[in-house]
Amino acid sequence: MTLRTYRTRMVRERLMGFEIKIYQTDLMILAERDLRQEATAVVHQERRRLEHYIAQHPGFLESLTPWPEDPLAPPLVKDMIRAAAQVQVGPMAAVAGAIAAAVGRELLHHSTEVIVENGGDIFLKLGEPATVALWAGRSPLSLKVGLRIPAAQMPLGVCTSSGTVGHSLSLGRAEAACVLAGDTALADAAATALGNRIKQPGDITAALEWLGSINGLLGGVAICGDKLGAWGEVELTPL
Repeated sequence: MTLRTYRTRMVRERLMGFEIKIYQTDLMILAERDLRQEATAVVHQERRRLEHYIAQHPGFLESLTPWPEDPLAPPLVKDMIRAAAQVQVGPMAAVAGAIAAAVGRELLHHSTEVIVENGGDIFLKLGEPATVALWAGRSPLSLKVGLRIPAAQMPLGVCTSSGTVGHSLSLGRAEAACVLAGDTALADAAATALGNRIKQPGDITAALEWLGSINGLLGGVAICGDKLGAWGEVELTPL
C-alpha cells in the first residue's frame, strides 16, 4: 500500500468524502455534506498565520525541542507549543494534528459528524463507534489490527507517527506509534515522542510506560517489526 492509498478505506455511510490539498496540507474529510469551501477557508487562515509566525521566529520550523510559551502567538501555534512541551519535542511535531483539529472543530458547526485525516493524524467525531486501522508499513501486523473507538470517547484525536513510512521526521524505527487523546495536537506530538523512543521491538514496553506518565492521553499502540504493545483505554480488534 502506497502513501495515501489507505484513504480508499475511509468510507462511511451517510457521510460525503472530499480532499483538500493546499501546499503541504493534504486532508481527507468526511462530513454530512460537501464542506470543501468551509474547510479550505480554515486551512488558508491557519496556514497564513503559521507561516507568518515562522517568518517572524527563526528556528521555530526546525526546532526539535520545546518552544517557549508565547502569549502573542496565534491560537494554532499556541496549541502546537503547548502540546509539544508536554512531551518534550519540537512544535512542528504537532502541526498536522493541530490543523486537523482546527478544521474539524469548524466543520462541526455545519455537520454533526466529521472526520478529518491529515497524513495519518485524525480528528474524529461520530455518533457511533468507529474502527481505525493501523497501517504499519512493512510490518506483518500492518492493516491486520485496528482500534475500536467508542462514540463516548469522541471528539478524539488518533495520531500515528512512523520511522519507516512517510515523510515526517522520526528519530526511531517503529513502523507505527499511535496515540489517542482528546486534544489532537497533543496526540500528534505524543505519537512523535513515542516513536522516537522505539529503535527496536524491545523498546516498546518502556516507551509505552513513558506514554502512561503523560497527562491528557487516553491510550497508545506501538508496532515495531512483528511486535505490538498497547497502553491505556485501547480496544484492539482484528481486521
